[in-house]
Amino acid sequence: MRVINAIFNRQRGRLLVLQLLAFACASTLWAQQPADKTTVSKETLQLLLKRIDQLETRVSQLEADKQAAEAAHPGVTSPSVNPPSDSTSTAAPALKTVPVPTPAAAQVGAPNPPEAEQVQAESAMPERMDMGRTLLRIRGFGDISLHGDTQKGDKTTFSLGQLDLFVTSDISERFKFLSEIVFEGGPDNFYGSTAGQANSFTVDPERYLLQYSQNDHLNLSVGRGHTAIGYYNTAYHHSTWLQTTTGRPFLFEFEDRGGILPVHIVGVTASGLVSSGPLGLHYVAEVGNGRESRDPLNQEPVQNEISDLNHKAFNFALFAKPSVLPGFQTGFSVYHDLLAPANLPKVGEIIYAAHAVLIRPKYEWLNEALLDRHALAGSSTVFNTPGFYTQASRQFGSFRPYFRYQYINVAKKEPIFPDVGLRHGPSLGLRYDASEFVALKFQYDYTVLRDQQNVNGLTLQLGFTF
Repeated sequence: MRVINAIFNRQRGRLLVLQLLAFACASTLWAQQPADKTTVSKETLQLLLKRIDQLETRVSQLEADKQAAEAAHPGVTSPSVNPPSDSTSTAAPALKTVPVPTPAAAQVGAPNPPEAEQVQAESAMPERMDMGRTLLRIRGFGDISLHGDTQKGDKTTFSLGQLDLFVTSDISERFKFLSEIVFEGGPDNFYGSTAGQANSFTVDPERYLLQYSQNDHLNLSVGRGHTAIGYYNTAYHHSTWLQTTTGRPFLFEFEDRGGILPVHIVGVTASGLVSSGPLGLHYVAEVGNGRESRDPLNQEPVQNEISDLNHKAFNFALFAKPSVLPGFQTGFSVYHDLLAPANLPKVGEIIYAAHAVLIRPKYEWLNEALLDRHALAGSSTVFNTPGFYTQASRQFGSFRPYFRYQYINVAKKEPIFPDVGLRHGPSLGLRYDASEFVALKFQYDYTVLRDQQNVNGLTLQLGFTF
């Protein structure tokens, strides 16, 4: 009813103004010469009188609606009435409300009517969670591949790659949420042991982070993220479309795809800029659950809920991005954890990693090396696993040819992942950007394995984002 009263009062004010204006114009025209009176006052007065008639009709309609509303809701001081559906009306859009208890009822503690309870429930929810104040973004990535190789037992097949939904939300000026929800086909491969059914899809929250940004020098993340070991693991996440090649270097392969590094960590991460002028130093410090190390090996390595030890893993990384060399980055990281495989002493793990990369719009050059050191508690036995890769590419229009060489050498009696062994070899490929959001890749891999025949493989991959 307040809406109607406001419209009525506004229209009545306009009516009075127009009446005074008509009277003033008539008086002025009457005082002019007869020629002006004949030619001007007729046209002007006709327009004014026509407008006055329209406003009188409008006021009458509003008065009738007001009386009808009062008859429909007797004794209620603030009922809801939608303005008339008049295409020529300039009133505000219709407001949907319901009756609320009168102040007298509230003072004496009278029970609220059901309509009032509904109003309170609906109005309380926006106060706790205003969806219009958070900015939710969803970006998708996917790929489809055709792969074949000469390894015994493998078959040439089409494969659906990871379907990655990258979801972010600006919760407030300082708080943000980030996640990667990945759908991928099984079975999983944990250190050479398979788990799950073939041709079935699973859903994994690969990243699940609440982020807080104080300033350029302090940023905090809590949840599940990618461990800042080296460069590749935090530069390229769960989308092959973002990568030049069809897949990740074996050193940084995901845990459920046979990888040997703790690619994910569940815990707390602090990162930021170190005041260093043109050197552009950055730091990353992480503490988390580490990775599962007990038998059977087909268990999920990422400890999302329960840690197998009270001991926590930690990682520290430092890298520089000097302003005099745009696109260049170099740095190192140190990761420490304590593993507890079944029927073996505890194993202390230290991973040293270093990188130097140069990324420009037309070309890239990636170089990383690491040493994974496992020391058995109570003895002097130490197993060192070295590995490295180098990758280079150059863009020519929509085409980008690339080359990568990778190497890893795991000892035969390695207690954590004895199945990997020695593997190294080159990869040659070509990426063609068919559009801004679709890329076609063709890659040849030659892999040398210890105590096995060398493997030749071909992969044709279609990657896209949406």
